[in-house]
Amino acid sequence: MLTIGQIFRLLTIQRVLVKHGLDELVFTLHLFRSVRWLQRLLPWNWFRKVDGSRGVRLRLALEDLGPIYVKFGQLLSTRRDMLPDDVALELAKLQDKVPPFPGSLAREIIERSLGKKIGDLFRDFDETPLASASVAQVHAATMQDGREMIVKVIRPEIKKVISRDLGIINILAETLERYSRDARRLRPSSVVDEFEKTLFNELDLMREAASASQLRRNFSDSDVLYVPEVLWELTSRDVMVMERVSGIPVNDTAALEQAGVDLKWLAERGVEIFFTQVFRDSFFHADMHPGNIFVQPGPEGRARIMMVDFGIMSSLSEYDQRYLADNFLAFLNRDYRRVAELHIESGWVPPGTRVDEFEFAIRTVCEPMFDRPIREMSIGTLLLRLFQTARQFNMVILPQLLLLQKTLVNIEGLGRQLHPDLDLWATAKPIMQRWMDSRVGLRALVKGTRDSVPYWVNRLPQFPHKVMELVDRLQDGRFQVELKSGEIDELRREIRRNNRNNIHAIVGSALVLAALVVYLFGPASWLISGFPLLPTLLGLAGGWLVIKALSEL
Repeated sequence: MLTIGQIFRLLTIQRVLVKHGLDELVFTLHLFRSVRWLQRLLPWNWFRKVDGSRGVRLRLALEDLGPIYVKFGQLLSTRRDMLPDDVALELAKLQDKVPPFPGSLAREIIERSLGKKIGDLFRDFDETPLASASVAQVHAATMQDGREMIVKVIRPEIKKVISRDLGIINILAETLERYSRDARRLRPSSVVDEFEKTLFNELDLMREAASASQLRRNFSDSDVLYVPEVLWELTSRDVMVMERVSGIPVNDTAALEQAGVDLKWLAERGVEIFFTQVFRDSFFHADMHPGNIFVQPGPEGRARIMMVDFGIMSSLSEYDQRYLADNFLAFLNRDYRRVAELHIESGWVPPGTRVDEFEFAIRTVCEPMFDRPIREMSIGTLLLRLFQTARQFNMVILPQLLLLQKTLVNIEGLGRQLHPDLDLWATAKPIMQRWMDSRVGLRALVKGTRDSVPYWVNRLPQFPHKVMELVDRLQDGRFQVELKSGEIDELRREIRRNNRNNIHAIVGSALVLAALVVYLFGPASWLISGFPLLPTLLGLAGGWLVIKALSEL
């Protein structure tokens, strides 16, 4: 049931849709197509002139509706399997920037959350925020020992705003699914569920701090990527204190060239870092846009990449990794049948899918890409085309793969902005190949054995004792199998049935055999008036027992 606040919010949404000429979207639903002519009777459509494409108007409407809808639009922009390309590209331009809340209020939240006065926590705290977004804003601070830090603070009352707007978005998604066949196929409610999970994850800064620490540990030995350190003693659900890093924004190519950074080297290292996260660590930064990446120039054209904002992270299972690596390599070899088989073998599409039909669909989408030099091909576009094609065959795209595809597009765009001739395939292929080699063949066997040695070494001294204990129990009749009581009763009944059937079958077979022996070799006195009565009775009894045993199997 809608709350009063949600009702007023729905009226606001309606006003914004009308303002941007998007009320026409309602009449595209199956429910209202037959009365689409009513749109012309609405007064606001008589003199209104609508400017801009549908994508531009939708982006402007989401910006008017506020930060939660902006973030939802950003998520939708990654669902290129659901949206037309022109709409998805326009939504990708949405920026998560909102007016800051007062610095004095941020001070109150920090003091309440950490249980100390600002003066006791920091030597200096700047109430003017460095940046402000829909969920949190960031302030600069200096520790008592002089270390420069940033302080991230969750916006006050943001949970109430999120709950209100998510409730409305859920209603809209459910309405679409109820009245639109396409919506039922695309399941927008699942997108809303994914959005809700992502939003509430961002509200827990302990989670973001843990992600930052994990990524820092993964690249602790790297000379190329630096992840700032989290100050755990000053971190809570609402506040996170982290080392402040600085550098040149990664998309400021003029400043990078002036600083002497080798842009080709930088582009290639950025791609390597991303694919290392995906395939080596199975844990990757899923929000790698230019605002979150800085560069510190170094000697001989080298540099250090500084990464910030760890609110959106993702991971891949080994299954997902294998799917990606196998598909990319099969695509490079133009082995479309193998691509189709991989989708079916992995369970991404239903097992009854015809391989030849799926192969033809993939070839139709992918083959035109080979008309251009391989270095100009986009891995992100390839992944998108595979998703779109597989979706026609009822493939369900998992959220982590969509985040990967979105991040890959960002990385490709940045890489080619830095170095237009960047050969993404040549940079990424060795990493994927190394991962494949580590999972199959002799190297994988050696690695698996090596990883298992500590476990077996730890268990080996106990092995003789366990064997002797088992032998003693078997000898003393103390060997037991622990099962749940219901399973024990069912097992006992099954054993009794099997024993009974076995006895019936053995006795019955014996009686049939006895009847045959008596008939062939018994004395004539066992025959009554020449009729083999005893053999017949034995045979009938034996046959009945055998049939009974067989019928109960």
